[in-house]
Amino acid sequence: MQAGRPMHIAIARELGIEIIDGRWATGSARTLDELQTRFTISRTVARESTRRLEAMGLVTSRRRLGLIPQPAHSWHVLDPELIDWRLHSSQREAQLVSLTQLRMAVEPAAAEMTARRAPLRVRAQLLPIAADMRRTGEAGQLRDFMTLDIEFHRLILGSGGNELFAALGDLVATVLQGRTELQLMPSQPKPEALRLHAEVAQAVFEGDHERARRAMQEILDEVASVFDAAERG
Repeated sequence: MQAGRPMHIAIARELGIEIIDGRWATGSARTLDELQTRFTISRTVARESTRRLEAMGLVTSRRRLGLIPQPAHSWHVLDPELIDWRLHSSQREAQLVSLTQLRMAVEPAAAEMTARRAPLRVRAQLLPIAADMRRTGEAGQLRDFMTLDIEFHRLILGSGGNELFAALGDLVATVLQGRTELQLMPSQPKPEALRLHAEVAQAVFEGDHERARRAMQEILDEVASVFDAAERG
């Protein structure tokens, strides 16, 4: 378990990753008593941990049987916490590919809608963010770059007037944070990626919705190409 986390969250995370990895097999029951013994915890903490797993669809509780892991199609796969667990599991690469495919479907449209619909004062906010991304990226300040990258994509997802796009802000933030924490980002962002973020910002600011969509698509195409290359070895 990771230090610094509340006990029930740390235990839920450990058990969740076991389910994701298949080490706690679908249909294999465990009881609260077993969890209490394994982790040396109170029944209250055991219950809080398992409620977290139930809320994500990872387990179901059955009388006289205990907690039973559920198949992946029952999971709440858009839950940012579950996404974080999957990024820290043996399923990391598959999760990153799935999330990138989702981003490719949504973010170019979000950039287009923000260019079309967002007030000028909102669109203008992207310009200094993109400039700071270039500065921190070229300096290799990956933590600061990640914070700005999250802010950039959140603003685009949340400013086009589509509440479903806006709701994906936490998901994208989790992905970007996970890539940095797992050292899946280059030590210095590629110049092309920095240029394209600046291109999106400028296009959105000018209300050029077609160019905004195109530039965002190029950003995500570049991300997808990295995973394609990794799969080919």
